[in-house]
Formats: sequence, C-alpha cells, structure tokens
Amino acid sequence: MYTSAFVLVISTCMGFGLGVQYTNDHLEDRTAETLATLLLASNPSNAAAKTRRGFVSQGMAAGLAAASALGGGMQGAQAGPFTREEIASLTYEQIKGTGLANTCPVVEAGAGAKASIPIGGLKRMTEFCLEPTFWAAIEDGKVDVSKIMTRQTYTLTGMEGTLTNEGGKLTFREEDGIDYAPSTIQRPSGERVPFLFTTKNLVAQAKTADSEIKPGFEMSGTFKVPSYRTGLFLDPKGRGMVTGYDQAQALPALQAGGDANLFAENNKVFDVLDGQLELKVTSVNAELGEIGGVFVQQQPSDTDMGGKKPTTLQMKGSWFATVQ
Repeated sequence: MYTSAFVLVISTCMGFGLGVQYTNDHLEDRTAETLATLLLASNPSNAAAKTRRGFVSQGMAAGLAAASALGGGMQGAQAGPFTREEIASLTYEQIKGTGLANTCPVVEAGAGAKASIPIGGLKRMTEFCLEPTFWAAIEDGKVDVSKIMTRQTYTLTGMEGTLTNEGGKLTFREEDGIDYAPSTIQRPSGERVPFLFTTKNLVAQAKTADSEIKPGFEMSGTFKVPSYRTGLFLDPKGRGMVTGYDQAQALPALQAGGDANLFAENNKVFDVLDGQLELKVTSVNAELGEIGGVFVQQQPSDTDMGGKKPTTLQMKGSWFATVQ
C-alpha cells in the first residue's frame, strides 16, 4: 500500500511540474500574441505586412551578422522588433508587464526610403537607446559569457546630445537621458558581478570623415562610469564615505594603526572610471531621421567603493537613435 501511495505522489508531482512548465511557455506565447494583436489593431497594414514577411526573424538575423562584424556574435539576441511609431501607438496599460519598455525600437523600413543621411547641418541626436543582449566578464584574457540577473530595467533610453563636425568627423556628445542602470550579471562560476551600465558624458566620433550616415558608418568613443553606490551608502559594518563610521567598530585596536590590510575597506571612495563604446550603423531611414545598428561596449564593474579591483565587462546589443 505504501508503495502505491509513493508512486501516486511522485506521479502527481511530476504532472504538476510539467503543468507549470507548460503554463510558463503558454504565458510567453500569449504575451507575444497580445502585442501582435495590439499592433495589428493600431496599424493593420503595416503590422500585417511585417508579420507575413517574418520581420522579427530577419531583424534578429541582421543584428547577429552585424555584431559578428564588430568582433564577436551576440548570443540570445532579443532586440525589440517594433518601430518607434508602433510603440508610440500603444498605451501604458498595453505595454505594462510585456517587457516592451526594456527594448529599443528598430528603424522603420519604408519602400523607396533613402538609406543615407547627409552629415552637413545635423545638430542633435535624440531618442538614443542601447539594448544589451550579450554580457561577458573578461579576466586574465579569459572571456566568461554571463547572464543578466537584473529584471527588465537595464536598457538605456531617451538619451540625447549635440552633433558637431570636429576635424571633418561627426562627433556626438551625450548630455541627458536615462543614461545609467544598476545591473548585475552572473558568471559561469556562479559569482555575481554588480555594475553601473552607463554612457555618461559619452563623446563618440566617426572613425572616418564621411559626408553621410549610411549602413557601415561607425563611431567610437569614451564615457565615464561613476561608482555603483553613492557616498551615502553604508556597508554591513556601518562604514561609509560621508556618513557612518570610518572603520569597523568591532576592531578598536586599529585606532592605534596597523590597519593596512583593511585600509581600502575603512576608507570608502567614489570611483569614476572610464569605459569605451563602439557603434555601427546597419539601418537608416532618411525620411524619419532614424538610424540604428549594433554596439560593443567595455567598462569596469563595481569596486565596492574602492574595496576591490574592478572586473572588465563587455556588452553587445542593438541601438537606435534619431538625428536632426
């Protein structure tokens, strides 16, 4: 009797597990189906045409190919397959909970649209958006492909700045926008690495003195990476940079010196380090002033306010912007 009961319990648990898995997959399918339905309702001809020609698959394939040209293929790319116009047609309630707010738009492909924008006369770049789809930690020459642990809040968006011609090359200077996102990745070893994904004070310049923005156009530059934590942060021992104690109170003997091994822990600093970003244009719509493509970014991780050495991180993904 006990054997029969045990088998019955195990069968029930297995069935429940399978049921949960099916439900999750079903919910993901329903989310995609809901978005497609909403877009179809807001713009029947455009949305239906993209659905018929496999717009999502083609867009992702193009992003993968372009990222490979920049020095490595993206893994698990999930760039948002919707245009700026389509996203703008949805309400907050329609977008909430779908993950669409954490994606960048794609350049709208119009019939007969010009695939180049003259650089002369351009003054600003707006709606600049970076959506990473690949994360890796680089240490001692080894690249650890990692996974993102942060929920759907790690995309940088709404950034803008000036466009100028410096030395015959187009130069972008970032000024404002949602230009930082506290994030965490997990390495294959299980170690979790926090970092501030950012492009603060980005100055990116064209690699060549081209007269127009077209597919293949590249820009690169540097930016600042502020501390992951602010000066008001207190560690578990109550130590901080501008508040709290200047050393762990459980170690009174250190008041007389001899705290060399704990100097970095007791003396918090607000590190501002450097990062590097490379952008490559793969799509242009001159009529709408839209440009987009793929990016590769390298920046340091969190230093725990000077308490540890930062890890070099690499991100790849898709980007979008409008120029005017």
